[in-house]
Amino acid sequence: MMMSIEPPAAVMGLPLPTADSSGDELFRMGMLYSTGQGGAPLDYVSAHMLFNLAAMRGSVEAKVYRKELSQEMASEDVAEAQRQARQWLAHG
Repeated sequence: MMMSIEPPAAVMGLPLPTADSSGDELFRMGMLYSTGQGGAPLDYVSAHMLFNLAAMRGSVEAKVYRKELSQEMASEDVAEAQRQARQWLAHG
């Protein structure tokens, strides 16, 4: 039997991206994860995913932060962040 795993953000009461989240909202969420502030865990994969989604919704800042963050991450982690962004878009 497969267990459903709650995303850490949901457990901690952090904002989660929704289908109608704006680029600015997604960028702010990405900032929480990229800095480990606001009660968010320091999670570069989640931050990259959120910056990627924000960039797709027009956030110029998110493109800059995504590029900088990707230079600090292992290529497998960047690939995982991109996979999560695609999955979110498919189910969002």
